[in-house]
Amino acid sequence: MKALLIAEYRDGKLLGSYQELMGFAKTLDAETVMFGVGVPSDLPDYAGKFHLAAAMHYGEFNPMVHKKLILSVIEQETPDIIVFSHSSYGWDLAPRIAAALQLPQISEVVDLKDGLPVVPVCNAKLRRTVKPQGEKYVVTLQAGAFNPPETGGGTAEVIEVADIEIAEHSISFHGYEEAEKGGVDLSKAEVIVSAGRGIGKPENVEIISNLATKLGGEYGASRPVVDSEWVEHNRQVGTTGQTVSPKLYVACGISGAIQHLAGMKKSEFVVAINTDKDAPIGEIADVLVVSDLKQFVPALIDKL
Repeated sequence: MKALLIAEYRDGKLLGSYQELMGFAKTLDAETVMFGVGVPSDLPDYAGKFHLAAAMHYGEFNPMVHKKLILSVIEQETPDIIVFSHSSYGWDLAPRIAAALQLPQISEVVDLKDGLPVVPVCNAKLRRTVKPQGEKYVVTLQAGAFNPPETGGGTAEVIEVADIEIAEHSISFHGYEEAEKGGVDLSKAEVIVSAGRGIGKPENVEIISNLATKLGGEYGASRPVVDSEWVEHNRQVGTTGQTVSPKLYVACGISGAIQHLAGMKKSEFVVAINTDKDAPIGEIADVLVVSDLKQFVPALIDKL
């Protein structure tokens, strides 16, 4: 089995998400090659063939052109699986490649079971295993779902992608525009206390806020709490919110959906408070408190 891993560059810098693509391939025990539209001064820690197309010539974002580049590499390497990150870049290109090759596409893969992709369903409350028709397919991987290998193994063998015709395409990439920031910037907080759906009702957000204040930090929330409009969006932690890396992260009533874990996995120390001792958050927590947060958090505040 052979996998083509699609690395991403942004503002001339290689994004670390390529390592998670390598982790996916390692779990499958697949042979790998990699592709990216970037710069030769920033290469992956990867001991394999890296097909590099010049970003200065093709642009970091040009879907029609990048599709042609990827198809040219696929023709040379004949991979069984084409692997993208579940990002705006992957969302755009994966279906184009799948349609061009008449292959099935599986989006937002969060795990593998018996060598088959696993995806979330019912707003990530459940998961299902997907069996593609045929052995070849295209996937996008949810951020944080697959652990990077301990080492990439060395220096990449760079292969320059052959020149392709781009004059017929009218897209002109002018750069990136940062999203407007408002409210609290959780990425700078050293202590974060986050509320999950386990808080039960909007009035209980105050309990979480009080603990955050007592610890000298900020309070955040998971997506279900934000979707319920109990907490403003600028306090959301996760793939559709903020990515944080505090010294202390306290997860209150958060089960641990992969979308939330991806946003806080770089926290130095994690305390999880949950009534379910088997909640997924417990697998990454340094301390798991099996208790009703509505009883435990006020008691903790009193002790502090």
